[in-house]
Amino acid sequence: MVIADAWVARETAAAGFIGRIPVRNIWLLMLYASDLFKTLGRTRVDVERNTDEIADLVAELLAQAVEERQRRQLSLGYRQRSADLSRVRGRIDVLRTERRQLLARGAVACRFVELSVDTPRNRFVRGALEAVARLVARPELRHRCRRLAADMQALGVAGAMPSRTELSADRIGRHDAADQQMLAAAILAMDLVLPTEWAGPRPLPMPDREEQWARRLFERAVGGFYRTVLPPERWGVRTGGALDWPLDWWSEGAREILPGMQTDIVLDDLAAGRRIVIDTKFTGIVTAGWRREATLRSGYLYQIYAYLRSQTGRGDALADRAEGVLLHPTIGEAMDEAISVHGHLIRFATVDLAADGAAFRRQLLKLTLQFQGETPPDEPPVP
Repeated sequence: MVIADAWVARETAAAGFIGRIPVRNIWLLMLYASDLFKTLGRTRVDVERNTDEIADLVAELLAQAVEERQRRQLSLGYRQRSADLSRVRGRIDVLRTERRQLLARGAVACRFVELSVDTPRNRFVRGALEAVARLVARPELRHRCRRLAADMQALGVAGAMPSRTELSADRIGRHDAADQQMLAAAILAMDLVLPTEWAGPRPLPMPDREEQWARRLFERAVGGFYRTVLPPERWGVRTGGALDWPLDWWSEGAREILPGMQTDIVLDDLAAGRRIVIDTKFTGIVTAGWRREATLRSGYLYQIYAYLRSQTGRGDALADRAEGVLLHPTIGEAMDEAISVHGHLIRFATVDLAADGAAFRRQLLKLTLQFQGETPPDEPPVP
């Protein structure tokens, strides 16, 4: 059974799918979730119309950033080295010096720090150039990426490609801020490579089997989309914000066991005086009920209701009438329904991960508009 599942997965990936989601749409989610998306400007519109060109776009941006850094000189970093030298440099390794009888040969074992271009950051960029070259469609761009990787190796960037954990320890300071776009493009390039490779030590989890991985990607993609696309002069976008319980009294130790509340995405429409609290999920929007074939998941409904009601009456006019959205991905289906509870509109919506990039964009932007469903009895129509 495991062999059969692996064969089916490999065949669907070869046909351009990861599970039931097209690979190009996984790429689009990764693009939205990346730090690179906000630097694209007008280019992003063309990418959303033709998501097959995302790999070429990322490779182009990465190549441009690397060429710019090579013109100015690649950033340097300190690294630890050990060597047998004819004069003392750094600290003497007494044990190695005595064990190898180096003094008799006019040498001494030393441990020292030196500046080098062979840093984890530069090694990661070189590896990303080599990897993304296998994805691009344009032969001249493929050759350009491989040439730049070879140039970096010739300049001394020759070490093994670091892991993401090792790379996270490499902080970008003010003096090398120009590396930010280059590194963002390299990270996205490696993310794009993962859904297309089956061999190697870093397999991609299947989105329909690894809910945590897919949900996190979906959440970051939606947040990155709104942060970049919505005009900042009108919209405020926050992600991962913590909420407090409006406690009147608590016993000793109660705070330590009280569950936390953290929103995925909060949109503040400053022009219309609206707040939209979006909670992303990566499960079906409905499930089989006790008495009905399909019903909303009660736990999710209670969760968004708690997010909204716990913040009312605390001096924030936007919170007093905030709207909630439970946002689920679907494949080939659509839902956009709403209810009003205690003055809060709660919306149950989906986005189709099998749709093209332009449709995906329209579905996300639709959530920022007033709900246009049926008007509840005895209520004025929504303007």
